[in-house]
Amino acid sequence: MQALVTVQHPAHVHFFRHAIGELEDRGHEVHVAALDKDVALSLLDAYDIDHTVLGTRSGSLVQVALSQATIEARLVQLARRLDPDVITAIGGLTAAHVGAALGIRSVVFTDTEHARLSNRLTFPFADEVWTPDCYWHDEGADHHRYPGFHELAYLHPDRFTPDPAVLERRGVDPDERFVVLRLTGWDAVHDIGDSGLDGLPGLVRQLESRGASVYVTAEGELPDALADRELTVEPSEIHHLLAYADLFVGESPTMATESAVLGTPAVYVHSQPLGYTDELADYGLLWGFHGDDRNARGAERALELLDAADTTDWDAHREQLLAAKVDTTDVVVERLLGDVGATGTARTATARADD
Repeated sequence: MQALVTVQHPAHVHFFRHAIGELEDRGHEVHVAALDKDVALSLLDAYDIDHTVLGTRSGSLVQVALSQATIEARLVQLARRLDPDVITAIGGLTAAHVGAALGIRSVVFTDTEHARLSNRLTFPFADEVWTPDCYWHDEGADHHRYPGFHELAYLHPDRFTPDPAVLERRGVDPDERFVVLRLTGWDAVHDIGDSGLDGLPGLVRQLESRGASVYVTAEGELPDALADRELTVEPSEIHHLLAYADLFVGESPTMATESAVLGTPAVYVHSQPLGYTDELADYGLLWGFHGDDRNARGAERALELLDAADTTDWDAHREQLLAAKVDTTDVVVERLLGDVGATGTARTATARADD
C-alpha cells in the first residue's frame, strides 16, 4: 500500500508519526506532505520523517483562501505522481478535496466541532470521517467514532515514557513544584474571533504565591512582564515537561489534553468548549472555563488544584481514563489499511459508530 499523509500543524506530526513508523515496518510506503506552520517542519526533521513542503497558509480569510488554492494544486501534482491508495489528514480540507478529485480514498480525522467552516468544506468530500466518541455532532453516514483522543496516538503509555533527564537539560528540576502556562497564537481559521487568558502577570503572581515555579511557553512573543519566565523547549521535548508538571494552565486545548492524559491536571481557558475537553472533565483531569468571567474562574480553580496537589492521586484518575480508551495509533493504522474488524480496536470503533 502507498499512503499520503498531509500535515497542517505541529500536533499532526505527533498524531501520525507512530502510524507512519508502523506502516513502514510492515512494508508499506508512506509519503508526507506538510505545510510550513509553526514548528511542524522542525518536528518532522527531529523525527527523521521525509516530507514535501506544500507552502504556508496564514493571514486574512482572503489570503488563506488564495494560499489554499495553491496548496491544493501542489498536492494534486504530488498525488498524481505518487498515485497513493489512500490520503489522510487531521481536519482534512486539502486531503479530502484532492482525494475526491483524483479518485483516491480519503480518511479524515478530527476532534474540533467549532471548526465549522473547514468541516463544512471537508466532510462532504471525505470517504471516512473519524472522531473520538465524545465528539458532539453527527456528521452523516461516513462519520465513525472510536473510544479515544487524538493525543493517545502518541501519549498512550505504550507509546511514551517521560524522561526526567529532558527537564534537567533545560534547567528544570523534575521534583520541584511547577506550573506550565501555555499561550497560543490565535492564527488558525477556527480561532478567528476567539480568545483565552488575560491578566497574565497577575495570574503568574497568584500561582507563584503557592510556592510553584511558572514556566511559560508561547507561540508568539511574550509580554515583557513574563519574559523571564519563558522556557525554551524543543517541540519534541514538551511532553516530558507536561508529564512532570504539577499543573497546566493555558489556552491550547491540545496541550491541555496532552497534560490530562499524562495525569497532570489541566485548566483550559478559552471562549470555545469542545467535546473532548468536556469528557476529560468527567475523569477529573481537565477543567474548562468559557464565557466572560473565564479568567477569574480559571485562576481560582488553578489555585485550588495547586493546594490539593499533595493529596490527590492523579495517577488513579489517569488509569481510569486509560482503561476506557484505546491506543489511537492502532485506529489510524487500521483505517489507512482499510482493515476494519481485524482487531478488537477496529471492531470497537465500528460498533460505536453504528450505535
